[in-house]
Amino acid sequence: MSVLTKTEIDLDSAVLIDARSLDLSGDRFLELCQDNRDLRLELTAAGELIVMGPTTSETGRRNAKLTFKLCQWAEQNGTGECFDSSTCFTLPNGAKLSPDASWIKRERYEALTDEEREQFAPLCPDFVVELRSKTDRLARLQAKMVEYVENGARLGWLLDPAGRRVYIYRPGQQAAETLENPDTLAGDPVLPGFRLHLNEIW
Repeated sequence: MSVLTKTEIDLDSAVLIDARSLDLSGDRFLELCQDNRDLRLELTAAGELIVMGPTTSETGRRNAKLTFKLCQWAEQNGTGECFDSSTCFTLPNGAKLSPDASWIKRERYEALTDEEREQFAPLCPDFVVELRSKTDRLARLQAKMVEYVENGARLGWLLDPAGRRVYIYRPGQQAAETLENPDTLAGDPVLPGFRLHLNEIW
């Protein structure tokens, strides 16, 4: 099973801290995040802490448009819930990761207890999107996408605005499908009817 490793962390945009001795299990990681709200924190399956600063204005603009489009579709479709980039999930392998946008089928989300919803929900979203910024190392994001799929995501999009390239991840694929400068992405069958027009993101 793929997990993020030190060689896949870009130290220009993130800092990796070996936090295994801190025991960030249970509520401790949530408390750490609440005490450091200006930082984006993730935890690898190996117990290493990834520390990221706030996004740039341009990345934030793209993230906002992406999340708005997904949430707009989710409201009309009604079969699931949409989440923004500040949402962290606890994957089955123990990693605590935050996609830039995500969606969970309603029955899966409603099966969680109230307490689980108030924590970092113990599941992997059905659909995840990562949006590469200029300082993100592509290999790190690609490893993250593989990890999502191996932990239950049914569809994943990695958007690379600088190269106008999209990588599409699905269960059972040996490699991601790569699209060069596509106009539109379709979410079928996982997100029936969802279309993302990339000229609004690039």
